Amino acid sequence: MNLIEYLQQYGDVLTDESLAKHTTFRIGGPCDYFVYPKNMLCFLRIMQVLKEQQVPYRIFGKGSNLLCSDDAFHGVILCLDRYLNNFYFEADGTLVAEAGCSIILLAQEAMRRSLSGLEFASGIPGTLGGALYMNAGAYKSEIASFVRQVLVYREERLEWVDKEELDYAYRHSAFQRHPHWSILGARLQLTTGDQREIRALMDARRTRRLSSQPLDKPNCGSVFRNPKDHPAWQLVEEIGYRGKTIGGAMVSDKHANFIVNIGGAKASEVHQLIEEIQGKVAERYGIELITEVERFNWKG
Repeated sequence: MNLIEYLQQYGDVLTDESLAKHTTFRIGGPCDYFVYPKNMLCFLRIMQVLKEQQVPYRIFGKGSNLLCSDDAFHGVILCLDRYLNNFYFEADGTLVAEAGCSIILLAQEAMRRSLSGLEFASGIPGTLGGALYMNAGAYKSEIASFVRQVLVYREERLEWVDKEELDYAYRHSAFQRHPHWSILGARLQLTTGDQREIRALMDARRTRRLSSQPLDKPNCGSVFRNPKDHPAWQLVEEIGYRGKTIGGAMVSDKHANFIVNIGGAKASEVHQLIEEIQGKVAERYGIELITEVERFNWKG
């Protein structure tokens, strides 16, 4: 069988698919194959086939922290959010979930069970896998604080890996150094709380997010990590880049650490804005702004 016949056995397959359809930025060139593995066993079989045929691949969730280049990706995108989204709760407050689960949904389900811990994630539009990869956080909380183990496919083995082995830090994990380690699930430890208080906190943070972030336009979330003692948005604002536009990409006039797609933005335009901001902040303040957004399929 050729590659597409294999892929169609184990997943739903789209060919010559625009990645702009699958990122919250609505930016990205085409890929040869965009595949939704039907379950975890199918995912593992696809990984074997890709290795045998030496086909490049990348794993996607909801594409909420990605800046895909405008170039074509000649390989396979494996998207986990359609089928690898099962979860359950144990009596001691442990949440066991597959990587394709919506982190917002998990926060809501935890709240329904009076379990606290994921309130910070109730507005993050990504998957559990993406949150684990970048150690997603908000409101001085982060996902690593609740991780016990992560289910990882590496070196052709599926294994539960303890949190202590994963080098978690601010917006960092060992997965960023090991791009061929695939996150397939996790065990999170939550604590019992008061459901009314959990709900009230989630509602308050949702209201704050709606009032302070440009959620009405395609974006990838916060572009830069916050340097120590300096909120990134403040640095961007102080160099005069709030509202700065290049083509269809604009630094949000609502929150200066967001770049939004105001219509037909290209990845190259976003990239140019990022580089200009980094250069001006370094020149004026001697501070290196590090991107939080993950770049994909960039050359050089």
